[in-house]
Formats: sequence, structure tokens, C-alpha cells
Amino acid sequence: MTPVVELRGVSFAYDGPPVLESIDLAIEKGEFMGVVGPNGGGKTTLLKLILGLLEPVRGKVLVMGRPPAESRGAIGYVPQFASFRRDFPINVEDTVLLGRLGIAPRIGGYSHRDRDAARQAMIETGVLDFRQRQLCELSGGELQRVLIARALVSRPEILLLDEPTANVDLRFESDIFDLLKQINLHTTIVVVSHEIGFISQYVTRVACLNRTLICHPTSELNGKIIQQLYGRPVRMVRHDSAQNGVG
Repeated sequence: MTPVVELRGVSFAYDGPPVLESIDLAIEKGEFMGVVGPNGGGKTTLLKLILGLLEPVRGKVLVMGRPPAESRGAIGYVPQFASFRRDFPINVEDTVLLGRLGIAPRIGGYSHRDRDAARQAMIETGVLDFRQRQLCELSGGELQRVLIARALVSRPEILLLDEPTANVDLRFESDIFDLLKQINLHTTIVVVSHEIGFISQYVTRVACLNRTLICHPTSELNGKIIQQLYGRPVRMVRHDSAQNGVG
């Protein structure tokens, strides 16, 4: 089976030393992959290469067997920080509908199909009940669900998320990842996170990225691997009743 995402010998630099070097990665349909690593290790850059927002200086990136620019309709993306002001006067439903822009030529506003897709995405993410609320009225966890709905409204085959719980209270973190686990039943997911011990409860594989990349099954993660990745001891903490520390 052809991987839905494939990087072959990919290197990238921003007018300086390499940010990514000789990256080989194949993501299969239906995977839930976590990407972890230190700040500046290249995690967001990796997502942007998959999205086709950046071009590698060496190597090849393929999405659904084609260059990323030809496959953008297959990808949903939730960036790390919302690129709009929280006080911008827009409600939840209209925010989700923004994910339908560019899917088909339109005259006279959104179609019934667009609105049906938005309703389904809001149901799936649990935000339908407050679809008329303004974004400024939402908690961090509620806003994150809205942004996930916006990414899902185009019915992508692949969902990329960059630190989806970075600005979410700890008590909502499990809710977000429980939601992603449900979405993973029909969508391949790649999620960037710093919560190494926490995401290991959800993902099928972990890509450890710090300029170069090594993939591990979640069962292989241990303190030694994490110390090699971060270059210093890092404590892995599970967010459940069994608080296990490693490292």
C-alpha cells in the first residue's frame, strides 16, 4: 500500500544551518502519529513541508502519491496559534465554514452542501450547541474544538495538528485527544506535541525529531531515548492516576 505521506531524503534550511537533514518518513493510511522534539528541532517545519508551504532543498515530499501542492485538498491543518484576533466579530459556525473556502467555485455565498458539511463537523467535534457564540466567548478548549472542526469541514484524509493543546487547560487536554482518537477512526492524524508521556496513550508511533528523525513504536519510548532526543534528562509524566516518571 502506498503511504499517504512520504518523505525521501528530505533536507531543509532557512538561509543557515540545516533545520532538517536526510529525513525519511512514511505514514500509512489510518495511522495516529505523534511528532516530538525540542523547540527548534524542526517539528513545525516538517508539517509545512507536508502542506507544501515550504520546498525541501533536497529530497522529495509526496502526499497521496503526488506533490503536496497537488494534494492540499486531502489535508486538514490546525496551526499552533490561531492567526486571528480572538475579539474578531465572527461566530463559531462562520469560523467552521471558512474551511470550505476554495473547495469549489461559489457565487452567492455558501451552498447547502457547505452548511451540511459544517453542521456535521460541528456535531463531530461537539461544538454545535454553541454555533452562534462569538469566538471571544469561548474557552481555550472550546476554541480548539472549533479550529479542529474548521479543518475537518473539507473532509480531509489527513489531519495535521501543531501543538493542539498548547493553550488548553490541563483538564481539557484529555478531551481534545479523546476527540482526535475518534477522528482517527476515519482520518490519518499527525500531531506535534511536547507531552511525550501523555500522547503515548493515544498515538500508534512516535517520530522523534531534532534535525534528524527516528520513529519508535510507543512501547519502545523510555527515558534513554528521550534524553538522547532532548540532550538532557526529561521527565515523562502520564496524565492519569498512575503517575509514572521515567528519566
